[in-house]
Order: sequence, then structure tokens, then C-alpha cells
Amino acid sequence: MKYTLLSAFERLPYFTIEGFRQIAGDAAIDDAHARIALSRWIKAGHLITLKKGVYMHRRFYEQHRQEPTFAPVVSSILLPQSYLSLEYLLQQAGILTEITYPVTAITIKNTRTIVNHLGTFVYRHIQPDLYFGFQIMEAYGVPYTQASVAKALFDYLYLRTLPADLDPSHYNLAEELRLNLDGFTHDERDEFAGYVLKSETTRWGGVKMRHILNNLEAHVWRR
Repeated sequence: MKYTLLSAFERLPYFTIEGFRQIAGDAAIDDAHARIALSRWIKAGHLITLKKGVYMHRRFYEQHRQEPTFAPVVSSILLPQSYLSLEYLLQQAGILTEITYPVTAITIKNTRTIVNHLGTFVYRHIQPDLYFGFQIMEAYGVPYTQASVAKALFDYLYLRTLPADLDPSHYNLAEELRLNLDGFTHDERDEFAGYVLKSETTRWGGVKMRHILNNLEAHVWRR
């Protein structure tokens, strides 16, 4: 097959084998032959494999990889039923500052990690009752979902293993985890508290989150 077939994908964030076959316009091309051609172009450096059967043109990657929406879109392509959250967003918000984290997201599917040429993408499972607190955005024609900073903090603390005793009289959660929460606005604090309240109406860790909220209010969000 001719390399010129790939020019149709230079401006697209991703394409599949089925999409490639449609552009090729040859009904005789089956998946096996398409995979052989794509494999050659991957080895030649013209294409990047995002996951099995899903590809990105290197030119699109080179043109957009430094843009803030690039990683979120790739995360959504890899696992559409997910929303950005946890360490990735907390680091962007300046709440976690010490190390660089992979792209992290929440899903109601199984926890998994996907590693490809573009980086590491971590998806953590959460119960369906707690799958909220995000908004839908779009870039390059691809929708992606992203938690608010308050929900990213909620998810991070909910999924993290913490001491059983969070009594604020002898344990400072923010200090122990090195969380920079001084910049949280009153609205964000209220939003976080709202998520804690919602979690208490489920059977998924509401008591733990209430102790966490009490600890944070005692040390960094004093009323």
C-alpha cells in the first residue's frame, strides 16, 4: 500500500483499522493486510500505536503534544468511560508539587495502566455511586471529561490508604501528605464538603471521608 494513504490522518487525533480500510477504499483489504501495512509504517516512525487497533499519525503528535489538551484527549481515546482526576489534576492545580505524575483518571471499569509511546495512563476504579463531579470538554473533535479540583482531591483521598485514626488532635493529614491546600477557595471547600455528604448516603466509605473533612477543617480550612 502507498504511504500517501496516511495523509488523510495527519489532522486527526486517532484512527482505527476500520477507518484506515475505509480510506483505502479497497474492499479486498482485510484486517490482516491492513495490520501488516500499519505495522510497517509504525516501524518506519510514521505512526504511533495508542492501543491495539488504534493509531495516531506522528505529524499530529508533533504538532499538538505540547498543548494542555493533548494528554486529556489521549486519555479519553484510550478509555472513553473515564474522567481525568487524582494526581494529574492535583499537580496541575499546585496541590501536589514534589514529583511528576502520570496521567490519572477515574473509571467504573477495572483499574488498569496503559503504557504507550506517549506516556503512562493510569485508570483507577471507583464505585458507580461516586462517579460524578466532572464536566465534558472537547478538543480536536474528541470529547473528554475532567473532574473539578475539589472532586480530584476527593477521589485522591477516597482511594488512598490512610491511617485508621485521623483524629486532628495528633494527625495533620495535609501536612503528612504534603498537600498544598491553602489556595482552595471557599466555593471549592464547600464543593468538597458536598461530595463528602453525598458519599455518606452510599455504602462506600462515607465515614472515612467525614473524618478526612474534619481533619482538613481543623488544620487548613479553619472556619
